[in-house]
Amino acid sequence: MNGALKNCLIKCLGFLRTESLKSAVKEQKLDGLVKRLEELVPDLSDQYSSFKVKGIFLNTKVRNMHAFQMSLIDRVINEFEQAVIVDVGDSSGTHLEYITALYSKDKDLKCLSVNLDIKAVERIKNKGFEAIHARAEDLHKHGVDADIFLCFEILEHMTDPCKFLYDLSSKTNAKYLIASVPYLKKSRVGLHHIRAGRKDKVNAENTHILELSPEDWKSVARHAGWEVVEDKIYFQYPKWSVWRFAKPLWKKLDFEGFYGIVLERNDSWSSLYQDW
Repeated sequence: MNGALKNCLIKCLGFLRTESLKSAVKEQKLDGLVKRLEELVPDLSDQYSSFKVKGIFLNTKVRNMHAFQMSLIDRVINEFEQAVIVDVGDSSGTHLEYITALYSKDKDLKCLSVNLDIKAVERIKNKGFEAIHARAEDLHKHGVDADIFLCFEILEHMTDPCKFLYDLSSKTNAKYLIASVPYLKKSRVGLHHIRAGRKDKVNAENTHILELSPEDWKSVARHAGWEVVEDKIYFQYPKWSVWRFAKPLWKKLDFEGFYGIVLERNDSWSSLYQDW
């Protein structure tokens, strides 16, 4: 395939997926929240350490995902007049910007971010938030506690998500944990660099270990000391408009969507397991 044809194909795929994202977010009634978040944080370019978010497609994709994640936070945050919120694996402080702008007028909020990537920690501190450089699995060693833990797109990157979730349920006073992960109908092992035979160096940020189905994630959460309060799926394509035909593209090139879950601490299952 020559360069011109390849560029044309890339542009066409980007257009199709962008339009499917726009249609999907309206169908799932998140478009109003997307617009609000755009007003609060117009620039998402520094969202990740490994690449810049630029162009209509990437900005639309990331912002829609943020709106979905913020809708999960809205499910529980209004229970609190005062709250400590810890964003585990936060890459840029963007969610803390959203939270403080949306809720801090009516609430006394303390926010903290945690990341293994020192560049991410520096970005967050430069925005005026507190952040610590640490492994997510070592939070209890740093005395980190919270009313609400946020774990967006990190569980699939962990070698032992069960132990991580159990430590948060048993070694902190958290009432809630809110998580999102890529949505897959059937569970699988990630490790895509091995499947592809790529010998490049990889790290926690760019490597998925376990990519589980919603039912399996719920079982993991219960086993690790949490009760499912609410869960839902955000699809990156609509189910009813003409753009639903983008579904195969998402399955082939990315993920169909994201699975979100709101958890409340409950040890009725974790207490039965004797070998933590």
